[in-house]
Amino acid sequence: MDRITTRAAFKASVPVLLGYISLGMAFGLVLADAGLPWWLSPLMAIFVYAGAGQFMALGLIAAGSSVLEIGLLTLLINARHAVYGLSVLDKYKDTGARKPYLIFGLTDETFALISTVVPPEGVKPEDFYLGLTALDQLYWVSGCTAGALLGKALPFDSKGLEFSLTALFVVLLVEQIKSVRRVEPYALALGASLLASALGASRDFYLIALLLSLGGLALFHKRLSE
Repeated sequence: MDRITTRAAFKASVPVLLGYISLGMAFGLVLADAGLPWWLSPLMAIFVYAGAGQFMALGLIAAGSSVLEIGLLTLLINARHAVYGLSVLDKYKDTGARKPYLIFGLTDETFALISTVVPPEGVKPEDFYLGLTALDQLYWVSGCTAGALLGKALPFDSKGLEFSLTALFVVLLVEQIKSVRRVEPYALALGASLLASALGASRDFYLIALLLSLGGLALFHKRLSE
């Protein structure tokens, strides 16, 4: 990537920078508080790279869960990425050798940027998407590493830090509302969440709410496309 592309990607990714550094540090602190080795934090940030999945994995590791159980639950909680992939097929069709990494790095926050931010004039879209994806993961790896090192160096009570993930989603929701000024998608998501909660889906709440939301969007697709 050239300097112009890097600068444009950095400017667009500043909201994720602020969120990922703080959230990554929260993850690192929680990991250190759980008595796990500090290097596991950057390792997970590089090869797992899933905020909700990493927080969940810590609880499962602490509970002595099997590798199979951790793998299945991680697959369930990250199943939404398959939907993200379908919605960016056109954007990624000419990305060439970049495509495998772009697919791997398609987190919630990166998807929010790619789906709402238009590449500046003179910047190749495929390079812009690569810049956004790489910078976002760099922020996450940096935060996770710093948090783990800080947690090992200083005594720290990490209780409640896992809520930082929810806070980041709220910030991204606000950004989406500014970009998509329609009530229907948010009303469908709220209704799906309430229904999933009423069904008592505590462990698989997120996945069930997502499936219900997608069903509603498919049902009202024509109306939303107007």
